[in-house]
Amino acid sequence: MAKSGKASRLMAEGDLRSAPVRQALVEAAIETLKTDGFSGASARAIARRAECNQALVFYHFGSVVDLLLAALDSVSTSRLRHYSAAAENVGTLAELVEVATTIFLEDLENGYITVLAEMIAGASSTPGLGLEVAARISPWKRFAEQVINSVLGGTALGDLIPSGDLAHSTVALYLGLELLSHLEGNREASQALFEHAKRLTVIAEALGAGGMLGAVAPVPKEEQET
Repeated sequence: MAKSGKASRLMAEGDLRSAPVRQALVEAAIETLKTDGFSGASARAIARRAECNQALVFYHFGSVVDLLLAALDSVSTSRLRHYSAAAENVGTLAELVEVATTIFLEDLENGYITVLAEMIAGASSTPGLGLEVAARISPWKRFAEQVINSVLGGTALGDLIPSGDLAHSTVALYLGLELLSHLEGNREASQALFEHAKRLTVIAEALGAGGMLGAVAPVPKEEQET
């Protein structure tokens, strides 16, 4: 059976501008999640923001949920790349807290974590979405664990708390702080927490340097070998 003229035109349009249209839809989905939330991220709303026909949402992604997952993938990939670059030269707990503070404020300012938070919210009413979102949080946990190991490996604190458990708690705390800041419309409490953490790391490292607490000062290589 021959396709309708409308469907043929849509497919031709999709084939001709496939990559740009997909990218425009992903970017529109990101912005829609930030401003309208999961409940407001309809095909019509996203297509209107992308300035294209809403049928292209289904042509390129199959469903609105799959488009929203592609949007989450885009944000996650970009932010993890940025996080990795920022943490590359971190060698102390104080430096780690400083980097974490900067990144947290960036994410709050630009609404990056809001995208993930809205997808988590949507998972409660969308069958199967929870598993998909959880799978996309796993790389964040692995990244957190790698950074924690690089900073606390070979220290008393690193031996005391399993890095995997600490990474899980860190990601949960990060998401929770963002959610509360978003709900309350106030980031002061979250910023204060990071400031307290900075002061604690200064004290802890000072104690460690004096030999009273080996919790944050990595054991020298030559000592590990003896």
